Amino acid sequence: MDLSRYASFLFLALVLHLKTTAQNTIFLSEGKIEFEKKINLYAQMDEDNSWTELARKTMPQFKTTYFDLLFTRNKSLYQPGRENTDNNKLWEMPAEGNIVYSELDNEKSVSQKKVFEQVFLIQDSIRRIKWKITDENRVIAGFSCRRANAIIMDSIYVVAFYTDEILTTGGPESFTGLPGMILGVSLPHQHITWFATKVQAAKIDDTAITAPQKGKKVTNPALRSTLQASLGQWGLQGRNFILAALL
Repeated sequence: MDLSRYASFLFLALVLHLKTTAQNTIFLSEGKIEFEKKINLYAQMDEDNSWTELARKTMPQFKTTYFDLLFTRNKSLYQPGRENTDNNKLWEMPAEGNIVYSELDNEKSVSQKKVFEQVFLIQDSIRRIKWKITDENRVIAGFSCRRANAIIMDSIYVVAFYTDEILTTGGPESFTGLPGMILGVSLPHQHITWFATKVQAAKIDDTAITAPQKGKKVTNPALRSTLQASLGQWGLQGRNFILAALL
């Protein structure tokens, strides 16, 4: 085989490979994602003392909760999902059952968060995150994802994994802004993770994705000021509560 015929053969093989790959790739624009959220409770405790020693003996190290993210091309709704009965052994933490509605095109967000006995309805723009995309890859829930890093709230280091096989640029809680769906988030220093356990392609009716309505209306800066005034003197635990409410 001469060089010209060999080059033509390689080119044809490449074209056939690309066509096959394109045909096998499914790009989703609506469906449902289940996220598993894990908090390392031991790591979040203050310095060792008699209370933390007792807590470690009587409670599990991790608190695991589940959330569902419904999404269409331009909207998403993140809300509590199936119950984990193991959590009956643990106390309810502030802002652990957040509901987050996002209009991605309009950069609008409405969130409902309960902090102790007060329910807040946060109406604000979507948080703008300056992501730095890396070359690291990982498979999550069957999807090939790429890693991105960022800093939010001035000092919170975020590691996220997104897939461009899901066209909606959303994610769990208020994490958005990457060129595809975020299927994994880790806050290493806060010992909190969110990872998708399954993704379902499904027709989502517009009426299924609506903003929450109940709660005291505030903006994110107003919520931060309120929480800082009431919880700012609680040490590490207070800072963790404030963080949970502002995510």
